Amino acid sequence: MIPENIQRFVQAFSRLPSIGPRQATRLAFRLIASGKNHIATLSQALAGLAQVQICSQCFFVHTHPHTTLCSICSDPHRAQDMFMIIEKETDLISIERTGKYAGKYLVLGELTKSGVLEDIHKTRLSVLKHIIESLPTKQAQEIIIALNPNTYGDLHTNLLIKELTTYTKKITRLGRGIPTGGEIEFADEDTLGHSLERRI
Repeated sequence: MIPENIQRFVQAFSRLPSIGPRQATRLAFRLIASGKNHIATLSQALAGLAQVQICSQCFFVHTHPHTTLCSICSDPHRAQDMFMIIEKETDLISIERTGKYAGKYLVLGELTKSGVLEDIHKTRLSVLKHIIESLPTKQAQEIIIALNPNTYGDLHTNLLIKELTTYTKKITRLGRGIPTGGEIEFADEDTLGHSLERRI
C-alpha cells in the first residue's frame, strides 16, 4: 500500500531520537506535499553532514579537510591548560554563546542511567589524560565538570572527580544557577554565564 521509497524513509528516520515510525510517516508525507524543490534542498543538507568530522581531541565537530582538530582545539589564543567536560555537543554550543569561557573542552558523550562510565566515555577520558600529560606542567590548571544538575549528572561528576583528581590542580563544577533537574542545553546565556562565574 505504501510505496517502498516511503517505507525506506520511515525506516531510516524512525531511528532518530524522538521520532518513531508514526512521526516519520507523517514527516514523509509532509515533505512530499512541500514539493520537489524543498526535498532537493533537504537532500543536499543531509548529504553535507557526511563532510562533518569529529575532532580528535575534544570530540566536537568540524569541517576542516586538512586537520583533525576543530576550530576551538586549534585556537592558540584559548587556554591550553583549562578543560571543561560536557555531555553533548549542544552543551558546548550553549557555553560558547555566553562568551565567558576561553579554555578547551571534552565532549564526553551521552550519559546513561546506569551510573557507570561506558567504554566511549573511558576512551575519551584517556584522550584528555594524554593531552594533559603532554603539557609542560603535566597537570591542568583547572578542569570544570559541566554536567546537567540532576541525579545522574551528580553521580557521573563524582566518577569523573575520582578519575581526574591527579591530573589537575583544581576541579570545579558549574554553580547552581541552573535549577536542579535542568539541562545546560536549554539554559539561557545569562544563567549559564552566572553558573560559570560561580563555579565551585
